[in-house]
Amino acid sequence: MHDRRSAIRMAFGATAALCPLCSVGGARAEDAKWGYDSKDGPAAWAKLSREWRACYWGTQQSPLDLKDTIKAELDLSIAYRPMPVRIVNNGHTIEIKCPPDSLARINGEHYHLIQYHFHRPSEHVVAGHRFDMELHLVHRHADGHLAVIGVFIRQGAANAALQSLWSVMPTEPGDEKETGVRLDPAQLLPPNATYYRYFCSLTTPPCTEDVLWTVFKEPIDASEAQINQFAQLYPDNSRPTQKLRRRFVLSSG
Repeated sequence: MHDRRSAIRMAFGATAALCPLCSVGGARAEDAKWGYDSKDGPAAWAKLSREWRACYWGTQQSPLDLKDTIKAELDLSIAYRPMPVRIVNNGHTIEIKCPPDSLARINGEHYHLIQYHFHRPSEHVVAGHRFDMELHLVHRHADGHLAVIGVFIRQGAANAALQSLWSVMPTEPGDEKETGVRLDPAQLLPPNATYYRYFCSLTTPPCTEDVLWTVFKEPIDASEAQINQFAQLYPDNSRPTQKLRRRFVLSSG
């Protein structure tokens, strides 16, 4: 498995080491406070904690403007299950915690779904076009590596699956909440399974690199009221797009 992963990384471009001559101050990660405004936003993340240096010095950062892609034979299969909705307003987004029995098979490897959350507007951009929102489903491999599946959300018809989450969405930051609601996260995926793929990073501190991204091309719909309900809590919790550098983005079709 590690040989396969190494080969994939080489195809996308190996992660460069952080500059050994550059020092960054700041608090320990557990003490640092971050957000999206001018004082604690993306431009400041690397200064807020020495453990978040990759947010500035990293060479494989997300999100990207997805354009000039290369068509390739890619692998993706989803095996999600209905699960209790354990939801939290963590001060940065609305996040749903997941039990470990939902899987995604990506590049021949199995990743467990651990949580999913939302950004407004979309973090990824497609040839300059930004969507109203973006859903990120975060997965972890047994070896600790992460894979994220991204789903664009556009204004359109009301979304019943999304509404089941919005109906129990906490309006204030706080502890995780058991809701009594059950939802299969697969209901939040588009029917058309074409997608982009690339190696990059988390889009929030610590901006960890070597994350495998899959971003569906087709968006799902949400009503204007549903989008506005999230926007009342988080009007802008998106990181700006990052430089592509010496990387490329693959396309399944």
